[in-house]
Amino acid sequence: TSLGIYRVRPRKMFGLQFNLSPLWEPLGFIKLLEWIFSVFAFATCGGFKGVTTVLVSCKGLVNRTVTAAFAYPFRLNKAVFSVPDPTRCNGTWTDFHLVGNFSSSAQFFVTFAALVFLYSMAALVLYVVYTNLYQTNSKIPIIDYIITIAAAFLWLVSTAAWAKALTDIKISTGPLIVSEMTSCKVPGSSCVFASVTNMGSLNVSVVFGLLNMVLWAGNAWFVYKETSFHKLNSTSRVSGLYPPVTGI
Repeated sequence: TSLGIYRVRPRKMFGLQFNLSPLWEPLGFIKLLEWIFSVFAFATCGGFKGVTTVLVSCKGLVNRTVTAAFAYPFRLNKAVFSVPDPTRCNGTWTDFHLVGNFSSSAQFFVTFAALVFLYSMAALVLYVVYTNLYQTNSKIPIIDYIITIAAAFLWLVSTAAWAKALTDIKISTGPLIVSEMTSCKVPGSSCVFASVTNMGSLNVSVVFGLLNMVLWAGNAWFVYKETSFHKLNSTSRVSGLYPPVTGI
């Protein structure tokens, strides 16, 4: 369906005309979902804060908790474990940093989600406030279509990159870190992995990334129907440019 198919009387507010009927059509309704889901995508990733915990035992010290805090944008190589008690460990404890820098993938995902949020909001304003401009200016739907296709592809790329980075983050903050801690290999010392903050919200961010990709890919068809390419094809079929079917 094209914009404005429903005969809803536009509302005037502060000198602007608001036509809410596009929000009830696939083009506007899906765009509204894209706007909402983009918020969930960057909020579940960008707002994460976590801690990984190890229990350290050494001379004069038993099961002392040491922690390393990490958060978005996940520059784990800057997260260092707290010192248990160097005097009791005979000065054998040395600073140990988590391994890996996953800021590029995380920031790519969050920044793109934020840009999509802004674009979706601008598109909704265009659909609702400037409906006639969208219908009469043939270039605007084409630009919208190109951006929609590009956004669907970038959602796939950014989500795949972030999913791979999340897998590595779980490894770098999980039980395997104990085997990498040199202070734990000193005779008389031992370390046991205790816990790490649940990363359920980060898993959800990947799910929202995939949902956004599906939404944008599906919405491409409805945006295409607003372009002059689709309207030209429809007109051509109706106007008889195709040869008629001959009877026997």
